[in-house]
Amino acid sequence: AKPDKVDELRTLLTGLLEPTRAEPGCISYELLQNKENEAEFTFVEEWEVDSAFDAHLAADHIQQALGEFPNLLAAELDLRRYRLVG
Repeated sequence: AKPDKVDELRTLLTGLLEPTRAEPGCISYELLQNKENEAEFTFVEEWEVDSAFDAHLAADHIQQALGEFPNLLAAELDLRRYRLVG
C-alpha cells in the first residue's frame, strides 16, 4: 500500500473476504498483514481446481478491487500460484 493508503487498502481487502469465501471452489481465503511493514498485505488462498481460481479472478468484486489498486498500491500486484508438495 502507499503509505497514506494503508487503512483504505485494508478496508478494501477485508471486504473481499466474505464474497470470495462464498465462491464455488474456495477452500480457504486468508488475508495477512506483514507485522514489520503494515503496508504489505498477502492473500493465501486454496482452491479446489485452477478453473475455480480463474473464475474468482473474473468475479465482479475482484475486478472492482483490481480497478482501485492503482490508486492504493505502492508497487505492482504480485500474483503467484503454488502447488502443495508436502
